[in-house]
Amino acid sequence: MTKDHAARRRHTLPTLGLAAILALGGCAGEGTGLGLQLVSPDQVAELGQQSWQQIKSSQPASTDAAAKARVARVAERVLRGAGEDPATWEVVTFKSEQANAFALPGKKIGVYEGMLNVAETDDQLAAVIGHEIAHVERAHAVERVNSEAATQLGAQVVGGALQMSGTGGGEQIAALLGAGAQYGLLLPYARNQELEADRLGLITMARAGYDPRAAIALWKNMEAAGGAGQPEFMSTHPNHGNRIAQLERMMPEAEAARRQAGS
Repeated sequence: MTKDHAARRRHTLPTLGLAAILALGGCAGEGTGLGLQLVSPDQVAELGQQSWQQIKSSQPASTDAAAKARVARVAERVLRGAGEDPATWEVVTFKSEQANAFALPGKKIGVYEGMLNVAETDDQLAAVIGHEIAHVERAHAVERVNSEAATQLGAQVVGGALQMSGTGGGEQIAALLGAGAQYGLLLPYARNQELEADRLGLITMARAGYDPRAAIALWKNMEAAGGAGQPEFMSTHPNHGNRIAQLERMMPEAEAARRQAGS
């Protein structure tokens, strides 16, 4: 995390004493593979639902029939590639020029219209959605919420949101869950989480019948679209200069998964 991101978190997330931290959600989690859990996966899914409702109430849905159909079509295929039942997920295309997309615990996927200008093909859009679904499948938001709750920093926000049905710290919670770009709260996932989402996302899109090499084209488009700034998706999913090289190294496994899915 950069010093700027750390400073932003110190500014936006209030502190709470240790006793209140331990009262948040119970120290469950042995055998979960997620380490110490002050906030359970079910509670994080509840937070995801709260954030989703807040985003939907503040961000209008797209009225572009073609855009909505494209996102729905690609999301359904990618979810099936991930072994998920698309009927249990909610997918919304939002009316915004942001080049951004996210997935939340609780099985929610949001794609902004602006992303469709950067993800020029369905294969590239599948790379975006596959990556975001992978963050949910690997419980990266659960890890981040618990990391926050395990320190004094941010514990009041998490506890308040759980106890007051989303009335406390909504923007900060959205940032922790990976959907904070809308609020200007950009909290990138850790590098190991990004690499894991890249790898699983490639395999998932490949199993869905999409060309995993489109992920490389997507990131090149992202860089080209940045100009003087960065698309929001790049801000929350930082390219450390070797991302494309990492994707290239992952490609044989993803291409094998695509061949196997097609056999």
